[in-house]
Amino acid sequence: MPYSLIHNGTLIDGNGSNPLPNAAILIKDNQIIDVGKEDSISLPDKEIKKIDAHDMFILPGFIDTHVHIMANGFKMEDTMYNPLSLFFFRGVENMRRTIDAGVTSIRDAGLADRGVKMAVDEGLVVGPRMLISVMPLSISGGHFDHHLNSGFDMKISYPGLPESICDGKDEVRKRTREILRSGADFIKVMVTGGVMSVNDGPEHTQFTIEELKVMVQEGEFHDGVKVMAHGHGAEGIKNALKAGAYSIEHGTYLDSEAIQMMVEKKTYLIPTCVVIKHNKKLAEAGELPEYSREQAIEIVDIHDENIRKAYEAGVQIVMGTDCGVVPHGLNLEELGFLHDIGMSPEEAIMAGTKHAAECLKVDDKLGTIEKGKLADIIISKKDPIANIKSLGNPDNIVLVMKDGKIIKDLRT
Repeated sequence: MPYSLIHNGTLIDGNGSNPLPNAAILIKDNQIIDVGKEDSISLPDKEIKKIDAHDMFILPGFIDTHVHIMANGFKMEDTMYNPLSLFFFRGVENMRRTIDAGVTSIRDAGLADRGVKMAVDEGLVVGPRMLISVMPLSISGGHFDHHLNSGFDMKISYPGLPESICDGKDEVRKRTREILRSGADFIKVMVTGGVMSVNDGPEHTQFTIEELKVMVQEGEFHDGVKVMAHGHGAEGIKNALKAGAYSIEHGTYLDSEAIQMMVEKKTYLIPTCVVIKHNKKLAEAGELPEYSREQAIEIVDIHDENIRKAYEAGVQIVMGTDCGVVPHGLNLEELGFLHDIGMSPEEAIMAGTKHAAECLKVDDKLGTIEKGKLADIIISKKDPIANIKSLGNPDNIVLVMKDGKIIKDLRT
């Protein structure tokens, strides 16, 4: 049955338009072919599967631009004691939790390789469509160098997964090319330390501008693959901006100069408020390693203040969560946190739909409910304009359609 009609709901299309009651969406196979008031839709003289929204709220499938779909907390003991196969089975569950939360597309920020992406594309497992960065690039002793002081390496590794560590322009060029050879859609680089690091802190600057320029150049040589830069400290962020990074992830210690540079360069900011907030809770409960607890608590207010300044200055902010460092399925809580820093509910929704699709350069087919787009659609039990934080509860996401196929359906 190639035709489906979603009807009897209020449409929030992702474009920032006023909600449209009594809306309907006509779908053929996996593509939206008409949208509007139900009585304005011309139905084909064919058998149609009707999907009743029961007066609920119809939105585009959301896009999380910063996820670690294969990770579950980066716990050292998992690497030490668990068989590698468990890593992949947990990944399958993570994908299911993500799509059940209403996220139909992701950009993975490290550890998902081409095979994980292929498994979803071929329908072997249920999960969001994904763009991948394969393996983040790190300096020796940097944020993705998992060697402990004892010399033990707690990283996850298996044949085909590239090495992360690189120092100096020649080694950086080689590692970047290996990442691209592995099928990376984006190049991920750690330009500062991190909260969960063993060997550094969030403000530690990592990589030189010259090294970062090599990554950007290699990406441009490879059909314009962009660089996404993990950055907490201001100096590392500014180095990334000077080198031509496309997006800044986290942005905790952004200063006025960095913010102005982002505005001028039209650089995307992915604040990952979810991980910042939840890490604080975990730290206060004693559930983070001792070396990261103090940092996890102290950066929350700093992050809030600087992300608010960036938003008010006009930096383009899109939704990303860092789920995988914290539990999967929390993704749409990010929208409520974006609302807290000043976004209207409509703006927050667009940060996770239209603008996220633009950031990932997939806005020709995803991000809004419009004629010609792919049928990635969710139905929310509650009105997200009246209560944007309601989307953060996966139980309120009663239907998820990806590529014209219903993945989750709680309507009955």
